[in-house]
Amino acid sequence: MAVPVCIETPTRFARYTVADGTAIPLHTMCKLADPHLASAAVGAGEAFAGILWEEKTASDGITMVTFAKNGVWDITDCAVGGTTGAMVVMSGANLVRDAVAGDLLTGAVVGKREEDASGSEVTRIRLEVI
Repeated sequence: MAVPVCIETPTRFARYTVADGTAIPLHTMCKLADPHLASAAVGAGEAFAGILWEEKTASDGITMVTFAKNGVWDITDCAVGGTTGAMVVMSGANLVRDAVAGDLLTGAVVGKREEDASGSEVTRIRLEVI
């Protein structure tokens, strides 16, 4: 699984709790769960926490890490493809797809697509997590 590549450095960050026993690679897209807990995203349309800004090693004693909330990133599109200007959501581990109306209400929006993408192509995404 290819992790997102940072193109423009983020300026907004947030810290979330993570499980000590879990390893999460640098720049992994993560989901947010209650209570204030982030973990690597694996499903579609999950609430988006941000992109991990520091590597998390399993059982290192660290339970709070930093997530990027903006910036421009190259992220792999899921097999569907997408259109420039579309809002995008996670669609599996480090994958995005164009959002549908229901995604706008669930905190799943990752950002805006800045170029067209065919299925499984790396595409430029402007991260804008609210």
